[in-house]
Parts: sequence; structure tokens; C-alpha cells
Amino acid sequence: MKKRQRVKKNEDFQKVFKKGKSFANRQFVVYCLQKEEQEEFRIGLSVGKKIGKAVTRVQIKRYIRQVFLELKEEVRQDMDYVIIARHPAATLDFHETKKSLEHVLKIAKVLKRK
Repeated sequence: MKKRQRVKKNEDFQKVFKKGKSFANRQFVVYCLQKEEQEEFRIGLSVGKKIGKAVTRVQIKRYIRQVFLELKEEVRQDMDYVIIARHPAATLDFHETKKSLEHVLKIAKVLKRK
């Protein structure tokens, strides 16, 4: 993922939390905020210390980024997404992570296919 595709600043995170809509399943919470002027989507990741040690948290973040890289053609481009990992996400492998995130994104109605 390129740097311009990431939500980095705290004020951007707060905007997505306050104005965006949230969708969740057992493993992830996804906040979505539509931004008209944006050509490509941005994602912000939040994986708390309660989920595990640094290695586990980094692995979850890598999985989420890779899922979005694979789904970039199907995900709505004019949005900011903030993904919060919940505790069960620490036990998932990549394919389970992808399936879980696809499920939440379908609930949010931001996937073009299926």
C-alpha cells in the first residue's frame, strides 16, 4: 500500500469515527466514511495491545493490508476505511482474515461484486 492510501493523522481517524458508519463482526469493526473528492480509498488500522504482542499485531496489520490490496478493484474508491481488530483476529490465518473482512465489507455494501 502506498502512503497516500493510509489514514495516518489523528484528526482523520476522529472524522471517520464521528461522521462515518460502523459495521462489525466478531473479528473486525470497520468504519466507513465517504469522501467525494477522493480518487482512491484510504485505510487506517487499529490493533490494540490487548490483542497480543508486537509480532501478532504487525501480522494482523499485514494481513489486512494484503486483503485490501487484493480487493482494491472491488472496494469503493471514494471512501476512508478504519479497521479495528478485535481479539479473535489474532487466531486467524490470512484466508480466514480475508473471508472475515469480505463479510464485513459486504454488510457495509462497499464491495462491487457478489
